This record gives sequence, structure tokens and C-alpha cells, in this order.
Amino acid sequence: MSKAKYKRVLLKLSGEALMGEKGFGVDHSVLARVAQQIKRVIEQEVEIAIVVGGGNFWRGTGTEAKEMDRATADYAGMLATIINALALQDALESKEVTTRTQSAINIQAIAEPYIRRRAIRHLEKKRAVILAGGTGNPYMTTDTAAVLRAIEIKAEVLLVAKNKVDGVYDTDPLKNPQAKKFDRLTHQEALNLHLEVMDITAFSLCQENKLPIIVFDLREQQSIERAIFGEPIGTLVSSEEKNDRANSY
Repeated sequence: MSKAKYKRVLLKLSGEALMGEKGFGVDHSVLARVAQQIKRVIEQEVEIAIVVGGGNFWRGTGTEAKEMDRATADYAGMLATIINALALQDALESKEVTTRTQSAINIQAIAEPYIRRRAIRHLEKKRAVILAGGTGNPYMTTDTAAVLRAIEIKAEVLLVAKNKVDGVYDTDPLKNPQAKKFDRLTHQEALNLHLEVMDITAFSLCQENKLPIIVFDLREQQSIERAIFGEPIGTLVSSEEKNDRANSY
């Protein structure tokens, strides 16, 4: 591959993406592929932080969660993200990638507390930084956590890795085979069309801070690397107007 387009990125990995073809838990072959790609981009002088979701273990919209107090259910989801963070940390370290896991929930035995300046320092030392525990607050999704952390660490782009969805569509492509995929959109176009790129709080933060988003399918070959190196993949959502997008990738 040629020179990386981005030098500091934040990768949002959904729990469902880590689940792969399984119905629950973590697919270790997926973890191995992700870890190998992260290793290669770090070797190309790219600084990468990763926010992990927890939907492969616990979903706030699940049947069990609906029977619980919302705040309690959200805290359970944050613990699920920590399980995924530890699994990813182990996969990265097995590839000899120096890794630090930070958690928004204080859990000293297994993770550092999230401290912005420390996270940036780890990145500068070419360590992979896994950010777990969401924002540490209930009623906030891991999408919001990903955007917030990306802005805090001054990431150049937010990479959103999906499971079985290779971009942004006008309707759910898993339910509608005729759904139309967008290659490029502005933040405002996505809002006007009511496209579900991510939750509205997270997306509004992206728009306000002009943070570009690349949405892609994690299952595609070398998908993380391709996004970082500027190859056309998935859907790019940015603040650029249509006439400025010819050189977006």
C-alpha cells in the first residue's frame, strides 16, 4: 500500500462486528484479523485508538435489558465493552503489538482509567489504545463515546466498522435488497435524509466538529487498512460539499 492518508485515527468496533458469524460472544478469527491489520497500520506510523461496543454480549434494547432500570442496563453494557476490550488486547499482544486498555469506569485490576493526555501519549509512543466503558455514563451509546474520544484525541477520521453492512444506505440493506448505497455524503445530507449513520447525539457531535466518518464492513479484505490508506471503501460522510469531494479519498 502507498502512504497512509491519516496519521491518527479512531476505530469504532461494534460488538456485533467482533461476533462475526456467531450468535453470541467473540469470534477469535475476527479478532486475529483485526489485530493483524492494526499491527500493520502502526508499522506504517499510524496512531490508532479503538472504541469497542458490547452488543455481542449485551444490548440495551434487548429483552433482558428492557426489564431493567435503564441506567443499570447501560452499566451492564459498559461492562460488556470491557470484556471485548480485554479480548482485543490479548489478540493484539499475541501479535506483539504494545497495547494499553483504558476504561471510563474505574476498574484498576485490568485497565487504566481513561485520561485524555495519557491516551495521547500512548498513541505518540505507537501503542494501540483500546478505550472501553463507553463514556462512563448511562444513556450514552458507544457511538457517542467513539465520537467524543475521537474529538478529544484529535483524530483525523472516525472509522466505523460494521457487521454485514458495507456503508450507509437509504434503508436497511439487510431488510430491503433494493436499498441504495451512498458512496459519499455531507453530514447535513445525512441528517436531512434521516439516515441512521449512528445515533443523533454522536452524529451531531461529528457535524459540529467537522469530523469525517468512514462506514464500512469489517469483513471486507483489509478493510481497516484500506480506509486508513485512502482507498475507496464503504461510505464517506464529511463536511465537504459535493464539488469538493473529487479528492476525498
